[in-house]
Amino acid sequence: MVEWRISEGLQSYEEALAWQEARVASISANEADECVWLLEHPPLLTAGTSAKRSDLLNPDRFPVHTARRGGQYTYHGPGQRIVYAMLDLSQRGRDVRAYVRSLEDWVIMALAEFGIKGERRSDRVGVWVVRPDRPRLPDGKPAEDKIAAIGVRVRRWVAYHGIAINVEPDLSHYNTIVPCGVRDYGVTSLVDLGVPVGMHDMDIALKMAFEQVLKKAG
Repeated sequence: MVEWRISEGLQSYEEALAWQEARVASISANEADECVWLLEHPPLLTAGTSAKRSDLLNPDRFPVHTARRGGQYTYHGPGQRIVYAMLDLSQRGRDVRAYVRSLEDWVIMALAEFGIKGERRSDRVGVWVVRPDRPRLPDGKPAEDKIAAIGVRVRRWVAYHGIAINVEPDLSHYNTIVPCGVRDYGVTSLVDLGVPVGMHDMDIALKMAFEQVLKKAG
């Protein structure tokens, strides 16, 4: 079984991280079920294991937390659906790269419920949306914005951390970092794309897509 946990209000990052780590230990010991935790954080920045100081553009605006997950700098804040997925990869093939792809597929399928075409990129982790309404990039490719960031950590084949989907955050807060170390691309949200979706709607879409993408092996 997978427990679905939904928290109202803004959750402390430190407390959320401690809770995840305790749950991961319990899952590893076969003492607890897997868990998907849906929540929001107050405005903050997290630094993954590949974070570069040069990508932190305004270090004094928001608290900066060491995330102990893969990836670089990421913004979290109100209006962003955080999806902490504590899942046993020993039951899903023990392939971390394949797991990250499955997280991307999960978001893409959920976004499709609202008519948004999310896409993955081979050279950039996360989910992207093509913006034909914007000028093309210098190389002639269409402009793109990131709508969901992904970063995971694995301990004893149990994955945690997960996904941040922009539903209706303050996009100006992203000016404090180079999001995920990727320059030349912007960020967007469902509401920015003209899709007035609430958190409850997003949660329903995520639950519907989960079983199709992240079933256990066998």
